[in-house]
Amino acid sequence: MSQKPSIPKGTRDFGQRNMAERNYIFDTIKKVFRTFGYAQIETPAMENLSTLLGKYGEEGDKLLFRVLNSGDCFSKVNFEDYRNEEGGVNSVALSKEICEKGLRYDLTVPFARFVVQHQNEISFPFKRFQIQPVWRADRPQKGRYREFYQCDVDVIGSKSQVNELELVQIVDKVFSLLDVNVLVKINNRKVLTGFAEICGFPDKVVDITVAIDKLDKIGLESVEEEMREKGLTDGAIAVIEQILKLSGSTSGKLASMRSLMNGGSASGLVSETGLKGLDELEELFGLIDAAGVKCPVEIDLSLARGLNYYTGAIFEVKALDFQIGSICGGGRYDNLTGIFGLPDMSGVGISFGADRIYDVLKGLDKFPKSLASSTTLLFACMGVEELRYVLPVAAALRSEGVSVEVYPEPSKLKKQFDYAEKKSIPFLSINGGNEVEAGVIQLKNLTTGEQKSFAKTDIAGMKVFMNI
Repeated sequence: MSQKPSIPKGTRDFGQRNMAERNYIFDTIKKVFRTFGYAQIETPAMENLSTLLGKYGEEGDKLLFRVLNSGDCFSKVNFEDYRNEEGGVNSVALSKEICEKGLRYDLTVPFARFVVQHQNEISFPFKRFQIQPVWRADRPQKGRYREFYQCDVDVIGSKSQVNELELVQIVDKVFSLLDVNVLVKINNRKVLTGFAEICGFPDKVVDITVAIDKLDKIGLESVEEEMREKGLTDGAIAVIEQILKLSGSTSGKLASMRSLMNGGSASGLVSETGLKGLDELEELFGLIDAAGVKCPVEIDLSLARGLNYYTGAIFEVKALDFQIGSICGGGRYDNLTGIFGLPDMSGVGISFGADRIYDVLKGLDKFPKSLASSTTLLFACMGVEELRYVLPVAAALRSEGVSVEVYPEPSKLKKQFDYAEKKSIPFLSINGGNEVEAGVIQLKNLTTGEQKSFAKTDIAGMKVFMNI
């Protein structure tokens, strides 16, 4: 008995209708990217593991898909060299021996590698966008996939916060065109570093950030317990709790934070790094106000994002009318290219999660109804002579940009009608001997039932009838 075909968990097939809807998202995003002066690049699906490892934190490294070296990669492995204290195999050490490549985890690190590798060929500031799949060995669940597309837009070679502003404007414009209400949340990694400094544990900034990043998922009490397990004292946790409970307007949060970072917390400690982060946030929100961004934008002091390479502003975008995780995220990175040999090259970018955006549009029924069919007009096939008669008309319409199909073989009209209905083709043309003799083309609107006859050469009239 043959095995039933299937695909790996966390991946999906996309049919014609799905692809029409996905391309609607991609085309909308590309259009906005280009209006801000960004041009497209692509990088390989595989990168050297040396490029990927250490860029996403310990948790991120665990989610990398590793690619076995070609050939019999185990033939020269002495497994005794990789035994751990329990007698098992140290899989991390072994993987370094048998895997030199991995599937890309995101598009930002490959972009940094691209910039360093091609630095003599590009002009700075370098503005690029990239739309390609990424892979993560995550546990599949609603809104979380192992293979998914990212739509990234980055600019590198400039420290100006006008770049951050442009990213917010891009988000505003994209979701306006997609007719989705969103909230943009912004924080700054320097402010998070300030948390660690004023609570007296500057060496615990990563542990604090990882815990805070889970606030929406596990709640404040569990976050505090996790920080306690990482060695923070109750006094330090109380300082962080005071920050996380701040509410009010943007200006109010900034003022309260400035007081806390300047020695006003229970610890009395000052964080110059935190104060610099607040300066950057204040400047950015001033630009956002001046630019007239329409979607709501707020400071979220619990926003941490678990990627180690962010050094300044960090962004997250949430859909307001549909329950799902973040649909965009990003931030500024000052040191990423330095790892690849190009120091002092600051960049900032944001990634659009196309798969989650798809789920939002589907759930809110926001896809245009016109996407239901890729074909506008179907010519029925009534016989060989009639087929030859309509072929030049079909060619003329196609040259005018009309999507046309010609049914390939003579069949019962019911079968051809059913074909048009299943493909949601709105117009049908049935031409028999009488139409051939008269030199006309019959068009029928399958939605309204309206039918009209046109001279064979009246392409303009046919287009008007089909609202093209």
